[in-house]
Amino acid sequence: MVKTDYKNIWVYVEQKGGEIESVSLELCSEGRKLADSCGERLVAVVIGAQTDTACSSVEETGVDEIIYVKGDEYANYTTDPYVIAMTKLCEKYKPSAVLIGATSNGRDLAPRLAARLRTGSTADATEIIFNPETEDIDWTKPSFGGNLMATIVCNKTRPQIGTVRPATFKRAFPGKKSDLILTREDISVPSEEIRTRVLEFIKDEGDDGSKIEEADVVICVGAGLKSMDQISPFQELADLLGGMIGVTRPLVDKGFYTVKRQVGQSGKIIGPKLYIGFGISGAIQHTAGITSSEVIVAVNNNPNAKIFGCAHYAVVGDMFEVASALVEELKARRNGKS
Repeated sequence: MVKTDYKNIWVYVEQKGGEIESVSLELCSEGRKLADSCGERLVAVVIGAQTDTACSSVEETGVDEIIYVKGDEYANYTTDPYVIAMTKLCEKYKPSAVLIGATSNGRDLAPRLAARLRTGSTADATEIIFNPETEDIDWTKPSFGGNLMATIVCNKTRPQIGTVRPATFKRAFPGKKSDLILTREDISVPSEEIRTRVLEFIKDEGDDGSKIEEADVVICVGAGLKSMDQISPFQELADLLGGMIGVTRPLVDKGFYTVKRQVGQSGKIIGPKLYIGFGISGAIQHTAGITSSEVIVAVNNNPNAKIFGCAHYAVVGDMFEVASALVEELKARRNGKS
C-alpha cells in the first residue's frame, strides 16, 4: 500500500429518524480544519432512503464535496448494507481518513468498515490533529478509566478510521461553497446479503426526544442529591435558564435518571455554553465529559473538591442553598426587582 495514493478527509453523515445526528455536523466543522491543515479536500458521505434534506444541511458546513447513496435498503441503519456501501466507496475513492460519530451506530460501523478495508480504527477520540511531520492523524482518547490520554496513530495503512465523541467539537456553518461538487453513487445491496432487518421501532417511554449533548445550559447534579424530593431547586434553575438537568453516574445507578442524562466518560460528552455542577467531586470520569463547556461553574461545600481545578468559577457552599439563591435572584431580575 502506498499512503500517497489516498487523499481527502471524509465525514460519514449519520441520519436517525430523518434528522442528521449533531455529531456529524460537528465533524464536518472540525474536518474542515483538518482538511485545510493537510491540504486536502473535505468530503461528506450521506447514505439513506432520503438524502435531500441531509445534503442541504451538510453543504452549509463548507464541505468541498458530498457523495450520497440513496436506496430503500438504507431506510434504517443495519450493519450489512451500510458497511457494504461504505466499503465500496472507500475502495473506489481511497480517502485518507474517515471520521465517524461515536454513536451506537457509528461504533458498530467503524470497526467493521476497518476490518473490510484491512486498516486500523480508533474508538471514542476526543481530539484529532494532523501531524505534518508524519503526515498521519493523531487521534487522542481517554484510556485506563480516563486516567490517561492516549494518542493513537494509524501509520502503516489507509484509510485512517476513527469515531469521535459527540459534543467534542463545535458546529460551524460558514456556508455553501460556490464550487461544491455533488456526486451520486448507485450502490444496490441484494436482499440476500442483508442478514438483519428492523422489524419494529419501540420508543423509550422515558425518552422525551431531548438530547443533553445539544443543550446550551446544563445543570448537573451529583451524589449530594439523596432523593428525587430534593431535585426541585435544580430543575427550577434549569427551567429558568432554558437548560436541562444532567447527573453523575451514582444518580443513574439509583434509578433517579436514565443514562441519557448521565454526563461523563461512560455517559454523554457535553459542550454547553454554561455548565453548573452541584455537589460533584470532580472525578476524571465526569470532568472528561465537560471540558468543552464554554463556562464551567462548580458548587461544592468542600473547598478542596477536584472539580474546582477545571472550573472557571468556584463556589464553596451548600448545593441546595446556592441553587435556591440563584433561583430567587433570577426570579427577582425577571420581575425587575434586582
